[in-house]
Amino acid sequence: MNCLGLLISLLFLSCSDGGDNDGGVSDIKPSNLSITANVAGVDSENPNGDGSGIVDFTISSTNAAYYKVNVDGKSVELTENTFSHTFLKKGTHEYPVTVSAYNSGGYVSTSISVKVYVDDELELVWQDEFDQDGAPDPNHWGYDIGNGSNGWGNNESEYYTDRLENAKVENGVLKITAQREDYEGFEYTSARLLTANKFDFTYGRIDVRAKLAGGGGTWPAIWMLGSSIGTVGWPACGEIDIMEYTGNNPGKVQSALHTSSSFGNTINYKAVSIANETTEFHLYSMIWTEESIVFLLDDVAYYTYSPTPRNDQTWPFNKDQFIILNVAMGGNLGGNIDPNFETSTMEIDYVRVYQ
Repeated sequence: MNCLGLLISLLFLSCSDGGDNDGGVSDIKPSNLSITANVAGVDSENPNGDGSGIVDFTISSTNAAYYKVNVDGKSVELTENTFSHTFLKKGTHEYPVTVSAYNSGGYVSTSISVKVYVDDELELVWQDEFDQDGAPDPNHWGYDIGNGSNGWGNNESEYYTDRLENAKVENGVLKITAQREDYEGFEYTSARLLTANKFDFTYGRIDVRAKLAGGGGTWPAIWMLGSSIGTVGWPACGEIDIMEYTGNNPGKVQSALHTSSSFGNTINYKAVSIANETTEFHLYSMIWTEESIVFLLDDVAYYTYSPTPRNDQTWPFNKDQFIILNVAMGGNLGGNIDPNFETSTMEIDYVRVYQ
């Protein structure tokens, strides 16, 4: 991606004292607060960006323990001094961004405006709104059945089925349910749905609105695999983990990329904090272009993968991928299963793909 930094430095505005805990930072009120904005794809022909709406922000200050940012109608508290946001309103718009730096001595604030262009040409090309009760639409979804090889390569403990007990559409949502039961020699059942041989795509945006399964040992995931897996194998086909969550580590979700250059315990991943992930719906998204893959939680970007060098080892993501939804139990990431676990469900409100 050709990015020319749009750099905006501002003087700080002093504000009233506060009593927030600063974790040991000096009680002298923060100072020298500034913020810079880097709009993706800015150049002489695209002064407001490349249309992705992605903006990377960097905050600088003296004696700050943490920051609070208001951007695009959202409020975020940060301990790091960098963050990304993806603006979604089509066309070119100017947005105010306010940041405050805090410690026990008080806080200071500053505001900037950033002008961002968002491409208005993306169209909805595939979707499942899960509005027909019963089995998932067979025109959209197939199933992996069984426990695979070595627990699907991850030492997972569940047996995947195509039964309604494990995957059904009800009241406008897809419900993938993991449960304890003796079945085909295993102690747990669940479901893994995939669009292989039914729908795949290269480049675009995918949005999945979901409420996650929870409990010790659960491992719900929203992810993608290269359609070439049958010929080149894994990880050469590439894997895009849009969202992974483990019930043994509540309050965090993560995104990851698996390639020939980094797979299994990959270095290409990032976790982000989340609240009420098993009781409320959140939007898990991925924007995939020729230059980068960006992951978003509730429309806020938190991880961008854009490798250098870009070759078959680091970037197999120039070919079709298909979508997978599943809830695993245990395994390398899921960890120990709570001995009192009985059942838990991931609910999917919709899956939408734009290009």
